[in-house]
Amino acid sequence: MDHRPLNGLTAFVTGASSGIGLESARILARDGAAVLMMGRREDALHQARDSILKTVAGARIEICPGDASDETAVKTALKKAHAISGRLDILVPAVGGDENYYPFLMETKDHFLYVLNRNLVSAFLAIRYGAPMMYPHGGSIVCISTTTVTQQATGLAAYVAAKAGLERLVKLAALELGGAKIRVNSVRPGLTRSAATQFMFDVAGTEERFAAITPLGRVGEPEDLAKAVRFFAGPESAWITGQNIACDGGQELSGATPDFLDDAYGKDVMDQIRAGKIAGESPVSR
Repeated sequence: MDHRPLNGLTAFVTGASSGIGLESARILARDGAAVLMMGRREDALHQARDSILKTVAGARIEICPGDASDETAVKTALKKAHAISGRLDILVPAVGGDENYYPFLMETKDHFLYVLNRNLVSAFLAIRYGAPMMYPHGGSIVCISTTTVTQQATGLAAYVAAKAGLERLVKLAALELGGAKIRVNSVRPGLTRSAATQFMFDVAGTEERFAAITPLGRVGEPEDLAKAVRFFAGPESAWITGQNIACDGGQELSGATPDFLDDAYGKDVMDQIRAGKIAGESPVSR
């Protein structure tokens, strides 16, 4: 008999082709859950699934390509997840991140909406259409926030605003879904190495400067966050809901993240922006 703690459960993970999403799918599968992995690129999803199958014997992994901020695509993927065994128990809307530093006076409407869709709307869709599929057993929803909602973080206004909205969504969804035996929580990563944060690591000195403000002395790895996701997904956290918990090596204890805008745009340009002398669209593209 399989005594793994998540045996018989089904999980749905977005952003599952890399980073926190991939490692969350891996650890959920390791502990017995069947997993539906969603991501925008089918080839990357196939590679991600293969990497799990190589490390987790007997894992049941399905994939469904699609954009997690597209309502139709999310509904399709959720139905496929539910069809695995006629139930849905765990939701991990892991899509998120930004792809550039944007000074506030160079922020554009298109980029701002892109970040909101990626970090907030994607989670809303997963919760809105996934929660009814958890009937009658209930389940656990684990979102991915960020430590920067508690810090000053220059160049990331859209991202931090979206994650702050996500944290309120977590609390209000937990309040309304408790009667359905559905728990809703989020983990707050500190700076974590992934494809979504690569633009930050591309700036010289990023890892060293973040490590210096983190009590445990290093940046995060996807596995660090996946372990926290697994805790909230499983029976060990059965009496916890509506919480946004840091998993960041203590990074949020610092009042601010390092300011990389001078490195990204040049000090002369940033001095003019800070003085309000110039504004316009960021020259950095996604």
